[in-house]
Amino acid sequence: MNQRKHNTPLVEMANSPPKRKRQPQGENRITAPCPYFKRCGGCQLQDRSYQDTLLYKDRLINRLLCAFGTAKPIIGMKNPWSYRNKSHSAFVHDKRLGIQNGLYEEYSHKLVPIDRCLIQDERADQIVATIKSMMKSFKMTAYNERTGQGFLRHVLIKVGFKNHEIMVVLVVTSPMFRGKKNFVKALLNKHPEISTIIQNINDKDTTMVLGQREIVLYGKGYIQDSLLGMTFQISAKSFYQINPAQTEVLYETAMNMAGLSGTEVVLDAYAGIGTIGLIASRDAKKVIGIELNGDAVKDARKNAARNKVTNASFHNGDAGEVMVAMANQGTKLDVVFMDPPRSGSTKAFIQAIGKARPKKVVYISCGPDTLARDLGWLKEEGYTVKEIQPVDMFPWTEHVECCVSLEK
Repeated sequence: MNQRKHNTPLVEMANSPPKRKRQPQGENRITAPCPYFKRCGGCQLQDRSYQDTLLYKDRLINRLLCAFGTAKPIIGMKNPWSYRNKSHSAFVHDKRLGIQNGLYEEYSHKLVPIDRCLIQDERADQIVATIKSMMKSFKMTAYNERTGQGFLRHVLIKVGFKNHEIMVVLVVTSPMFRGKKNFVKALLNKHPEISTIIQNINDKDTTMVLGQREIVLYGKGYIQDSLLGMTFQISAKSFYQINPAQTEVLYETAMNMAGLSGTEVVLDAYAGIGTIGLIASRDAKKVIGIELNGDAVKDARKNAARNKVTNASFHNGDAGEVMVAMANQGTKLDVVFMDPPRSGSTKAFIQAIGKARPKKVVYISCGPDTLARDLGWLKEEGYTVKEIQPVDMFPWTEHVECCVSLEK
């Protein structure tokens, strides 16, 4: 990457794991430290040493992507615990046990009561425990899925790891919240670290956590956090990477792969709240961010203004259509960053990349199987894989984030 024109340090030693010795294929199983390991299913690899989980992921990536080259060793975490900045606890009414809260068992809708999740921020678990203890005195009922009765369905908490701001979202079935002022006062008295409290109304018979309507009960209705020297606004509904320490490693990797020199026109597809595009703007001539979620686009524009970025613009629309339109107009496009959901991209989008003909594509993937499919489509459009770098964004789970650079 070119000499950086800003003072943000590269994230290297703080999150780099010790060098790993290659071991035989069979992992040595250990006793999982989490007492809910066998029931929850969220951390599929907790019965192995952390080193073994990294070796498992190395082999997975190389098996799935072997047609495109050999991946570099995965970048792990120095401390792979309490890394999640977002936690979600479901509340239900049990006829025998009363109010219960926890996580749903993997691939089911069966609640596993959990007091402490070892990969979530401990402050979030403490706040959830306080809310549960307050419910009886405030005559708050938990949701009953069979009858559709009850008030509190979920508690969603987001934490700013660097800015230390905390958002609490109470997902309830009704906008009527009796005693809400006293409830908020009591919660803040026990947890003054909370920055904002939001009442989200979800009165639908759905598995979706959040409803459309929100009422801010305390604070600004959003929190802020910093990544690589930039500040981002995070709302209840906005997507933000759940592991801030490894996100910095991932985004530095992506920027190094792009090799921006200050002359490039960059497209940030799947832009979200603008994290990748705004970080790239420091080393690019111009950044165009495209996102289908209108709320995320609003957040991205606010984030651009907050960070005083003037060479990046964000638009609501389909990135593939934008690339085709730019190609038809003869607009030059140098680099495309793409960070699709786990389901991957679409062939239409990949074909649009082929039409726009950017020199480089930097693909950030959280699904290596769909990544393999999409790299095949990019190969059909004349792109060659130059580098594959896995990053352990989700320690103790089977999920692997991977950053891939391609050139025309």
